[in-house]
Amino acid sequence: MEKRLAIIITHPIQYYAPWFRMLSDRKQCRLKVFYTWSQSETSVTDRTFGKEIKWDIPLLEGYDYEFVENVSKNPGSHHFFGIDCPALISKIEAYQPDAILFFGWKFKSYLSAIRHFKGKVPIWFRGDSTLLDEKGGYRSLLRRMVLKKVYGYVDRAFYVGQANKAYFLKHGLKPSQLVYAPHAIDNDRFMGECMSCEQSASEWRHKLGYSNEDTVVLFAGKFETKKQPDILVAAIIAANDIRKKPLKLLLVGNGPLEAQLHKMADGNPHIQFLPFQNQTQMPLVYRLGDLLCLPSKGPGETWGLAVNEAMACERPVIVSSKVGCAEDLVIGTDNGYVFPHDNVEALIKILADLNYENLKVSGKQAKVYIQKYNFGAIANAIENQLSKL
Repeated sequence: MEKRLAIIITHPIQYYAPWFRMLSDRKQCRLKVFYTWSQSETSVTDRTFGKEIKWDIPLLEGYDYEFVENVSKNPGSHHFFGIDCPALISKIEAYQPDAILFFGWKFKSYLSAIRHFKGKVPIWFRGDSTLLDEKGGYRSLLRRMVLKKVYGYVDRAFYVGQANKAYFLKHGLKPSQLVYAPHAIDNDRFMGECMSCEQSASEWRHKLGYSNEDTVVLFAGKFETKKQPDILVAAIIAANDIRKKPLKLLLVGNGPLEAQLHKMADGNPHIQFLPFQNQTQMPLVYRLGDLLCLPSKGPGETWGLAVNEAMACERPVIVSSKVGCAEDLVIGTDNGYVFPHDNVEALIKILADLNYENLKVSGKQAKVYIQKYNFGAIANAIENQLSKL
């Protein structure tokens, strides 16, 4: 008999909707997604970008879903009371699922639903938190006590990588409760028509003034403190004082640090900016660079899916030790580099030593390696657990 899975998540997200569609297409289970931030049905207000974001790829096609009314006076996913859906429990009960998969727990309605269904329907959980930002002390101890109680309601947790697995184990879940379902992106879309993308990106590079001999370091993301684009700008300037042939830096995005970054780069011919680019452009954006740098210090850089995207575009990466995917995705120096998040000198050395030809080789290795991080692996993990119910 076909098992029913209910998925509880705040809003349509480009990294999840494709594998919801895949699960539905494969027909190994019956799936329904309950979106709890009803105000996000057409667009999402991004607090960091400070603007309405409407993705230009379809996120609500190919699977069953419902937006549950959110009555919060301050709706959003940024605080506990931002998701308040009085009808959520009754909606789930009417669907009669064999298992419920919650994306997160830190919302009023989620915690209520998790408590309500515990012991009645298997509670599954997906999150990507890590211990990378833990500082120790009394507050960490108190937080761990709370989280152990919360995760005591969970029957299965789908972990995305090694740092996330360590987090779940630290908070009381047993190895037998953990199921590997790696963080993934739509590899097919980013690999796509590879030669066509490379050609279009090459034309865009030339319009930006880059020559075929230039080595371009790319930063793509929010200009916010946790991602540390400012130290990347400083590191590029310092590395170029050492190198014979200067590196170029292209920063793509918007955010609170925008004015500061422009001031730091003022008059520097090797640093350029592009504004926020929507999803259909991203396979080209990553190919504007010869490698991606994500120098985050946290808190909250629990994975860094931009790394998956860049690698799928045949680009190596530089990440800090605070980026959650570093342990899983960066293998020695074969496909990228890892530097201590608080050691700018280490980043400068990596940048100063970059070699164009070596980047091409490591980019090819990055593309091969990232292919095992795919939506099929997630679907397989979920279907396998459903078959055991």
